[in-house]
Amino acid sequence: MTNDLLFIDLQWFSDDAEAEGRTEQPTEHKLQRLKEEGQVPKSQELVGAVVLFLPALLLLFIAPYMLRTCVEMFRFFFTRVTELDPVKDRIIAGIFLNYLARLALPMLAVAVIAALFSNIVQTGLLFTTKPITPDLTKVIPRFGQYFKRIFSVEGAFNFIKSIIKMVIIGGVAFLLIRSEFDKLINLQKAGLWLGLITVASIAIRMLLFCAVLLLVLSIPDFIFQRWRFRERHKMSRQELKEEMKMYEGDPLIRSRIRSRYRDYYRQNIAAAVPRADVVVTNPTHYAIALEYNQENMPGPMVTAKGADEIAAKIRELARENGVPLVENKPVAQALYKETEVGEIIPVTYYTVVAMIFRKVMDINELRRKKKPSAKQSSAKTASSGKASA
Repeated sequence: MTNDLLFIDLQWFSDDAEAEGRTEQPTEHKLQRLKEEGQVPKSQELVGAVVLFLPALLLLFIAPYMLRTCVEMFRFFFTRVTELDPVKDRIIAGIFLNYLARLALPMLAVAVIAALFSNIVQTGLLFTTKPITPDLTKVIPRFGQYFKRIFSVEGAFNFIKSIIKMVIIGGVAFLLIRSEFDKLINLQKAGLWLGLITVASIAIRMLLFCAVLLLVLSIPDFIFQRWRFRERHKMSRQELKEEMKMYEGDPLIRSRIRSRYRDYYRQNIAAAVPRADVVVTNPTHYAIALEYNQENMPGPMVTAKGADEIAAKIRELARENGVPLVENKPVAQALYKETEVGEIIPVTYYTVVAMIFRKVMDINELRRKKKPSAKQSSAKTASSGKASA
């Protein structure tokens, strides 16, 4: 019986996303949709540490001003305590609010700015009313989810974080009081002003040290909250497929479009490759057809390009139509990545492409020289046939 009570099922620590079969990372579309709904990863520890640190830092500098203002306020009211009637003299409320604003507004303004800054740093500029929209389903208590949240990775992390925060605050308080213990003991012999200054100095230093240490603690908490947010909003494979269909279209339709585009592109290269002056190859992966006409082109133009199957088709058309094939791997790869069909090649490749065209001219010259010899040989064959006849 005792063992059953002490037994804790490890399923309590399992992730809800994994339990529901959600194993894929959330897409950018889902993250954007969650952001529009006000659901963003955010560390409250970072907000609290910044809100504590900046007002404490301001208090360190304006403490003398605030002390003088307090003394002035007490002097004003105590010296006129028998002269003014709070019920009849409405000016008393205005004077009190004036002193209160001088004391509280600087700290309040810095605290608000610190809260806004720490939130904007984490989530960016975001304004939505969805998180504060009334939802009656959240009013119904769900004890199962409550216990499951306690016995989870997030619950364990928050428990350890709370222990560390208590250790930080308690340790800082103990060390500061211990270092000023002799002064605190002797305060019973000191005046009111000296005692007030001593206690205020210890309190301000305690606030600053705790704020800095909590700010350091908020960094791993911020990283954990971002990781936990993505884990909590993982997607199943079915959800991923549905989102792809929604934003990118049905895969079957996209494959048909690609097939039609491929057919259309092949029809174009069937007309463009025969007009080309040269085809630069990788030699097997890429093929780029170049055409250059000095009269109406400022430079060599890409008339067709392709990879793998389309590259093989371009090479086949080039051989059938007598277009020279020149192998140059760097140029072929660069032109395939940096240019589109119908564009003039970049100026940086003019020199190397000019060398390729020079090589093509030499190939064409050799072809022209071979053609007469072929005609002469055929004429000799014909004459010998007539003589034999």
